[in-house]
Amino acid sequence: MALDVHQFPCLSDNYGFLVRNAASGLAACIDTPDAGAILGELDKLGWKLALILNTHWHPDHAGGNAEIQAATGAQIVGPAEVRRIAPLDREVADGDTVELGDTRFAVFEVGGHTLGHIAYYDAADDIAFVGDTLFTLGCGRMFEGKPDQMWASLQRLAALPDRTQVYCAHEYTAANARFALSVDGDPGLKARAEQIFAARERGEPTVPTTIGLEKATNPFLRAPLLAPGLGLSGAPDHEAFAAVRAAKDNFKG
Repeated sequence: MALDVHQFPCLSDNYGFLVRNAASGLAACIDTPDAGAILGELDKLGWKLALILNTHWHPDHAGGNAEIQAATGAQIVGPAEVRRIAPLDREVADGDTVELGDTRFAVFEVGGHTLGHIAYYDAADDIAFVGDTLFTLGCGRMFEGKPDQMWASLQRLAALPDRTQVYCAHEYTAANARFALSVDGDPGLKARAEQIFAARERGEPTVPTTIGLEKATNPFLRAPLLAPGLGLSGAPDHEAFAAVRAAKDNFKG
């Protein structure tokens, strides 16, 4: 594999991601949830940070930009919305490419959680960094976008190869699994939920996931199949998704 990925917990439930192109030795961090933790991991690894790749503007994703750039000189890359809280050296949007040595990240627009949210997809290594758009058994809240936009974003990610490793930014999976079981009785989901609960009891991460696993068990991607149980037979897919999202927003389990 040309891209090395180092994952570590930070803040209360975020993950930090440092990636390194093996051929060049150049490294990048995906978002900056905790500058101190990221700089500490870089020091342990001995990696040289060239890029900061932001997915969206929220403080637990771009709040450490300035401190990390000051310490490393890394270039800050991200969507225009990041300028709401931090400077950008390079603005990127859908269809752009970001290079880290010979690793090429395609930039995807995946708005909905925030309007300008993007993802970074490394096709050669089958890796996608999706921020807060898609979670293991979940998806992000729609703080700024509408259901049709979020559904289109999720479908864009679901169109990636099933083997694609999906790195999402939070460890929300046990809570997501409890909700999923409340709306979907699929046996495959039940088996996966048991594995997740056991893994979390052992303190193991549930990230990364894969596109194939999410298509098979994630209730937000399965929303059209769940529509009859929600009283929405024949409804447009994005309306079924909106119903599942609303149910999660109000879920107390």
